[in-house]
Amino acid sequence: MTTAALLAAALTVSLAAGCTGTNQPGPVDDGRGAEQDQTPQPPNQDPSQSGLTGESALAVKIDNVRAARPHTGTDSADIIYAEQVEGGLSRLMAVYATKLPKVIGPVRSARESDLELLRQFDHPTLAFSGAQGKLMPLIDKAPLNPQTPGRTSGAYYRGTGKSAPHNLYLRPDRLMPSVPGADALTTGFTYGAAPSGGTKDTSETVRYPAATFRFTWSADRDRYLVSMDGTPSVTTAGKRLAPATVVVQHVKVRKSDFHDFLGNNTPYTETVGSGKAKVLRDGKAYSVDWKREKATDGTTFTTSDGDPVNFAKGQVWVVFAKA
Repeated sequence: MTTAALLAAALTVSLAAGCTGTNQPGPVDDGRGAEQDQTPQPPNQDPSQSGLTGESALAVKIDNVRAARPHTGTDSADIIYAEQVEGGLSRLMAVYATKLPKVIGPVRSARESDLELLRQFDHPTLAFSGAQGKLMPLIDKAPLNPQTPGRTSGAYYRGTGKSAPHNLYLRPDRLMPSVPGADALTTGFTYGAAPSGGTKDTSETVRYPAATFRFTWSADRDRYLVSMDGTPSVTTAGKRLAPATVVVQHVKVRKSDFHDFLGNNTPYTETVGSGKAKVLRDGKAYSVDWKREKATDGTTFTTSDGDPVNFAKGQVWVVFAKA
């Protein structure tokens, strides 16, 4: 009976991860962009045997449907990216470099556009529950350290407070021998004094077809309080998610060659290119330009005069909105 239950749970996780492809050939983008890096990439290995020293960032795909909340460990992330996935829902990618919590989750599956987004980091570790069959070969070829359940002993476990597939959690210390440090955040972001100008903006809402993010300025905390789908966002420890800076980055969102098991197309969020963005900090909004020339670059945010736009010290949320 135990074996049958485990098999049933595994099947549930596989289906809910968005795990079927089309009859068309899969894409060839492994995160190195149109001009493929010709340098041979070493095979991905268990971090305990690969010589990793903890200097690379840890990125964790976070389940973000209502049944997956509250999250665990997301308040410790340096950066949280929010992207649209199938059915107009949202998913998060939490990036850790300066602090590793004891537990992170719930963890869910990767998407094709994650590879382009992660290329800005130097061989990051990507923790995720899996991916559909046609995408996994691209992930394995990408210049990163993919960590799914089973690759590193004891890294993942199933929690008891939620039902599968919303109960997969990561112990990050099993993947990272030490805290990577701020130097691993090769995002192009700059931090410091606020730029001149700006307009008062104490509340900002970003809507996807089936998900909503709201950021409300708290003068008492000098932070933006996060709400998702109309509900205040707190961790399992009761901490309100409260970034110091919020970026609403307008990007091209196109169809990919992948679908979920219901037939919904997987959106591809293009993070290489240029466009407009809104930076929220200190209760003000700044209309800025963003630019990322190639996948290995970080993203720069500048004023109309080309001056860098500094972020406030603390957690940053980047919400990708369709241009």
